[in-house]
Amino acid sequence: MPRRRPPRTRAAALALAVALSTPRAGAQEPVAGSAERSTPGRCAAGITEEEARGYVPLPRGDVFCPLMADPKGLRSFVSYLRGDADEFATDVASVGISDAFGLVRFGGDDAGNGVQISLSGGVFAQFDLGTNSQDLINADYVIGLPISARLGGFSARFRPYHQSSHLGDEFLLRANHPERENLSFEALELILSQDLGPLRLYGGGEYYVNREPSSLPQKLGHAGAELRPRASARFGNVGTARLVAAGDVKAVAEEDWEIGVSARVGVEVGRAREGTVPSRRWMLLYEFYDGPSPYGQFFQSDVRLMGVGFHFSL
Repeated sequence: MPRRRPPRTRAAALALAVALSTPRAGAQEPVAGSAERSTPGRCAAGITEEEARGYVPLPRGDVFCPLMADPKGLRSFVSYLRGDADEFATDVASVGISDAFGLVRFGGDDAGNGVQISLSGGVFAQFDLGTNSQDLINADYVIGLPISARLGGFSARFRPYHQSSHLGDEFLLRANHPERENLSFEALELILSQDLGPLRLYGGGEYYVNREPSSLPQKLGHAGAELRPRASARFGNVGTARLVAAGDVKAVAEEDWEIGVSARVGVEVGRAREGTVPSRRWMLLYEFYDGPSPYGQFFQSDVRLMGVGFHFSL
């Protein structure tokens, strides 16, 4: 017959089992099914479980996911591009530094739903790698007050914003540089987005309330699609990777509608083990753009560029 444990030994073993199964003080316990229900977690919008509902001042993350293929999307990146853009440059380093600061969020009953007000800003600059000093060509400065909302798979962003654009000093010293414009504008942007499983569709537009010069277009249509499969490959404790792809189309109303097409496809890398706080992520993307220049001072030029870039989520 097996020996019976002394009562004191059994009590100690029971106490140890209870201690190991009880969450430590301050530990965050994920809510069952919250990762599957929380669409923002899939695109690394960064909402923590304890901030997913109710009134949250100075919140982390956002209820609206950044647009992956938008040339002026709120994401930091560095890209190398080559192509057909004679007046601009044919060998380009494109750099963006942007961030968004949540001011307040009113969360819904379901995790990830709600309305949020934020302050956002970014600088988007391009450098001519075909010159000895890698001249700064153009810099766009953007500041906005995005108001975003989410209800299940539907999300929206309304954003009043200001942009001003400036040519680089070295570029202005060139004998054949284009005439400098005193370019700035204020615009109202509305984007509506719907998630359909791994597919995201969005559409909307912009209206320029005040613009200088007056030759800037007054209206812009904007639409696109993103594919983020849930399936991913895991590399031990190093991270996970999945394929992503996105297309973005903008149409500006001038004498006729002119269309700019942006496409990006590549790999998104995140944390190996996601906790209650979705990890920041980075992407290695092949990039393509064809259409009216998205670079402020060159808005009247057409460009066709392609290359590769590193993109980092907020």
